[in-house]
Amino acid sequence: MNAPIRVLMITSEWPTPQRPKSASFIVRQVKFLRRAGVEIDVCHFMGSKNPMNYLRAWRQAQSLLSKNRYDLVHAQWGQSALLALPKKIPLVITFRGNDVEGIVGKTGRYTFLGRVQILISKLMARRADEVMVVSESLGRRLPVKRFHVVPSGLDLELFRPIPLMEARARLHLPIGKHLILFAALSAENPRKRYRLAEAAVTKLNTRFDAELVVAAGVPHDLMPYYMNACNALLLTSVHEGSPNVLKEALACNLPVVSVDVGDVRQRIAGIEGCVICADDSPDTIASGLEEVLKRNQRAAGRDSVLDLDERTLVERVIAIYSQATRNST
Repeated sequence: MNAPIRVLMITSEWPTPQRPKSASFIVRQVKFLRRAGVEIDVCHFMGSKNPMNYLRAWRQAQSLLSKNRYDLVHAQWGQSALLALPKKIPLVITFRGNDVEGIVGKTGRYTFLGRVQILISKLMARRADEVMVVSESLGRRLPVKRFHVVPSGLDLELFRPIPLMEARARLHLPIGKHLILFAALSAENPRKRYRLAEAAVTKLNTRFDAELVVAAGVPHDLMPYYMNACNALLLTSVHEGSPNVLKEALACNLPVVSVDVGDVRQRIAGIEGCVICADDSPDTIASGLEEVLKRNQRAAGRDSVLDLDERTLVERVIAIYSQATRNST
């Protein structure tokens, strides 16, 4: 029998006592990779825009690399790959969004540090043996000829249709209102544009009795209840790579109203009951929400995301690991 692949995964996002709900999609990927037989050590850190944090994390990563035998390093986000330098074993990088598109500051504008992060990501992409991106649009921004599109996977046993009344009762949400879901790790994240969502629902309320339900940093196992309790998911981000919340909503057959970012068009075009807004004005978004509420039906979205079952995607990731190790010999 072949020996299991041994991987050091380096990530700048991971649950901590201060941020217990962070990066659930990374945790899920690690869990399913381990179930598939991959041996993974996780080196996680918080950069917090502080070079000293990166230096301490680099020392931690280098210590692990010197003490243990790994077949490759898998860096989550381009800036995390810095910790693998100098490169001695194959390097696989997953680019996820901000690392390639930039950081939106409190003013709503892209920051200087975000531009530095983009530059670092492009440099690290050239050093990588294999590049993964969560959407085609991210791959086109990188200076590489070849990349693998591997979206974040879903736990389809968790994200599933649940009767609306059952979901609202679980969350103690009102029965007689139209509920619009705004979901983010933090509603204060300027990239998510909560104020735009709020303005759109205010416009909508001239015609419908609607309420914006904010699910910010809620436990992951409660998110399917929010998605089944609401009448639509509203996505107003400045940019996205491949928004996990959209795919989770589709798995619950929740209609989606979204601005045109990341791979949203690819995901929801052609799904009846979902709307891609022509622009990001509150009036346009409110009109999209009105269209969904007038239809008053769930979207048939689940079939469109069945291929994103984490069990299937980890097989692709393992194949990319094997390719990286083969190419280095």
